[in-house]
Parts: sequence; structure tokens; C-alpha cells
Amino acid sequence: MKLRFAAAILSMSILPSAPAITLDTVLNTTLEKNPAIQQAKANLEQAAGRRLVLRSIAWPNVRVNVPAGVQGGDRAGSTRTKIFGLARGSFTQPLINAAIPPSLRRGNVELLIAQQQLNLAIEQQLHAARLAFYSAIYNRELLAVREKQRQHLDENVASQSDRYQAGLVDRGGFATATVEARELDPLVENSRRAYSAAQLELAQAMAIDLKSDAALPNPDGELSFASTDVDLNAETTAALERRTDIKLARLLVRAANDDERIIAAGYYPSAAGSVTGDYIPITGIHREGSTSRTQDFIGSEIREGAAYTWQVIDNGKVGGAVLRQRKAREINEIELHKMEANVGRELVRIRNDLAGIESRHKSLAAGTETASQTAAAVQQNLGSGLASQLEYRVAEGSALKTQTGLLEASYLQNVALAQWDRATGRYFQFSEDVR
Repeated sequence: MKLRFAAAILSMSILPSAPAITLDTVLNTTLEKNPAIQQAKANLEQAAGRRLVLRSIAWPNVRVNVPAGVQGGDRAGSTRTKIFGLARGSFTQPLINAAIPPSLRRGNVELLIAQQQLNLAIEQQLHAARLAFYSAIYNRELLAVREKQRQHLDENVASQSDRYQAGLVDRGGFATATVEARELDPLVENSRRAYSAAQLELAQAMAIDLKSDAALPNPDGELSFASTDVDLNAETTAALERRTDIKLARLLVRAANDDERIIAAGYYPSAAGSVTGDYIPITGIHREGSTSRTQDFIGSEIREGAAYTWQVIDNGKVGGAVLRQRKAREINEIELHKMEANVGRELVRIRNDLAGIESRHKSLAAGTETASQTAAAVQQNLGSGLASQLEYRVAEGSALKTQTGLLEASYLQNVALAQWDRATGRYFQFSEDVR
């Protein structure tokens, strides 16, 4: 499996690169083409149909039948055969039904749930595309730093080779320089594979058709670092109002409560009015089974009535269903309380991460220039024989560690800011107006 994954990444790494794309382009393309978002949009249309079904309980029921046939045979000396047709209709309207109000509310909530599920899918896919964009830039810049460092070490290998051939150093110095240079080879390849993998994730989020000649997206820009200051109390309060997943959890609680009320409507009486009628355009048609020539004719008529039902004694069917649905509602309420309580803890964690990343960036920024200058000075002294290979190795390793640490701090801050936007509900907001 690992070999196949590595082969897939290698095949993606040799694909041509697309023109540079910005983060805004990535997010817009993801919003338009991502398959998960498209599926959520289709589910929204299904929810509109389910709302119609739930609302239909309050609407009248109208039916029209048009039976026709042939009537004949001997009946009291009459042998005439007749062709007949008639129109029969019925109209039924619920008058009293305790399930109507919660069914109407449940239909509205069903549509809101589908809208929030769409918003949640948008938030998740945009967040994943944003992280993939940052990861691609980070690994690309990390690849450039390591390749530059390997170039310095290759130059040192060439210098040590010349000095060895000139008899100025022994073979051990040349071998040590070669080993130091080759130690970076796996790091460089790891960065290259990670960059290709991030490009692939970006292409999947943007729903790019990855054919054999397809070009992987090439993110534009570079990672930047800026000091941040967040208002934890204000953001926590706003997050409880904006978070898509919390809104969805609240809607699920409402839906479970309405479902329980719909089921509990079986405890209460119900009544419905009805009007039925027959229209027969011809005369002389007997009722079925009649044997008289002068009686039992059928004709046009209208009948009105009402039906009243009340299940006085419950056999456990309604009560058991109510208990099951009540348990589901209580579980949803517990999950909602957990999510609301976790918001503050999550924001505190992200704020602490941002503070720690900023402190790390400051310390690395202060030592980056010094480490680079020290490495350059040691390289010059090594060429003149005033420094050992070990000193050069330590200086180059320190410079590489400082540069990669500074780059990693910028990457982690951008990721933490993306997580902060997701945790505070800044990705997407929608109106709860029911249309």
C-alpha cells in the first residue's frame, strides 16, 4: 500500500503545473465545484419535498373517480343493454388534529436543517481547501530552503574534493562532507512529496479533473507572519451565535421535540369533515344486484358528514414511540450542551497556541541572521583550513534548523488562524428566514 501511494505521489509530481492561483480563487472554485457541496445542495432540494409531505397533513384531500361499464340482462321483461358512466368525487378536510401544528413546524425545521447541513459542508470543504493551500506553500518553501542548503553542502563537497586531490586534507574530510550533503537528500524528497500531496488535496477540494495531462494547482504567494490579538470573551459569545454546527445541533433538538409531539398526538381525539357526491348523466341505471325493472335506480347525489375518533386506551404503541423519541431528544440536548461548553475551551486552546507560536517566531527571528552569518563565516574558515568539518556541519545544521523553524512558525500561525475562523463561525452564516 505504501509503495502504491508513493508511486501515485511520484506520478502527480511529474504533472505539469497550472498557473499560480490565489487563496480567493481556491475558495471560490471549491464553493462552485466541490462534490460534497454539490451533494448538500441536492439534499436541500430533497428537504423541500419532505416539507411538503409534512405540511400535507393539514391540507384537504380531494379524489375523483370516473367509473364506466355496460349493464344488461333479463330484468322483469327488459332485455335492453345500456352503456353507462358516472363521476364520483370526495372531499375530506381535517378539522381537529393535534399533529397538525408540530407537523407544520417540523416541515420548516426540516428545511432549516438541510440549509445548515449545506452550510456545514461548505465550511468543512473551504477549511480543508484553505489548509491544503497553506500546506502546499509551506512545503514548497521548505523544499526551496532545503535545496538551497543542499547546494551549499554540495559546494563544500566539491571544495573538499579539490583540497583532497591537492593533498591539503585527508580522505576522511572529503567523506564527511559527502555524507553531510547526502543526509539532506531524503529531507528534500520528503518535502517534494509533501508538496505534491498538498497539491493533490487542493485539486480534489477544487474538483479538478486529474487526467494524465492535467496540471496540479500551483498556489500563489508566500506564508506571512503577523502579531495577533484576540478578544476571547467577545469571540466566545459571538461563536455561540455563529457556529454552524451549534445551529445545526439546536435545530436537531427542535426537530426531535416536534417529532415527539407528532407521535404524542395519537393520545388526543381527531375529527375530519367529508363531502362525497355522485354525478350520473343518464337515467335508468340500476344498483348492482338489483332484480327489479322499476326500482333501485341510482342517480346523482351529494352526501356530507364528519368522523370523530379518539383512542381512549393506549395499548403501548403510542407511549412506547413517545418514550423512544423523548430519549432521542434528550441525547440531542446533551450533545448540544457539550458543544456549547466546548466552544470556550477550544478558543482558549487556539489562543494559547497563537501566543506560543508568536513567542517561538520572535526567538527564531532573532537568531536567524546570526545563524546565517555564522554558517557563512565557518564556510570561509573551512576553505582556508581554519575551521573543522565538524564546526561547519554544526553551523550549517543550526542555520537550517533556524530557517525551517521560522518557516514552520509562519505555517502554524496561518493554520491556527484558519482554525480560529472555523471555531468562531466566520466561514459562513445564513439567514434562518423560512420562505
